[in-house]
Amino acid sequence: MDIMYLFVLGFLLILATVDLSVGVANDAVNFMSPAVGAKAAKFRTILIVAVIGIIVGASSSSGMMDVARHGVLQPTLYTFADVMCVFLAVSATDVIVMDIFNTLGMPTSTTVSMVFGLLGGSTALALSKMITEGQSYAELINTDKALTMIIGIFLSVAIAFVF
Repeated sequence: MDIMYLFVLGFLLILATVDLSVGVANDAVNFMSPAVGAKAAKFRTILIVAVIGIIVGASSSSGMMDVARHGVLQPTLYTFADVMCVFLAVSATDVIVMDIFNTLGMPTSTTVSMVFGLLGGSTALALSKMITEGQSYAELINTDKALTMIIGIFLSVAIAFVF
């Protein structure tokens, strides 16, 4: 394996660690804010419930890995370097976006950040391949899966808003 790929993998590991820290903090705030604001219980009790919720959610969810494995890219049409470039861009963007939003106190979602980062990175790579190799967007991107993810995100927001 080329030495550059080892550096990229190391950087991805660092980004994943930072992203996990920022994402868990974001999820903890989402758990705790309404309960703390409503003074539903003591802060310590709310903190314990949030910790349990995050542990259960993290250990029982495989949604993001499913998106990465069976997501928007058509893996047979990309090289290892292409996929590494997309994952590096997604990881870096996610850390930056989540950190900025959390610093400014703005609401955000780790899942939405990752899904749209993956979709944006994949689209940029697909546009590059369309220009250089003349392939169509539908060949390069799994548009059905991408549309399903986008509709699912917007529907969940709409349903949450209604209820």
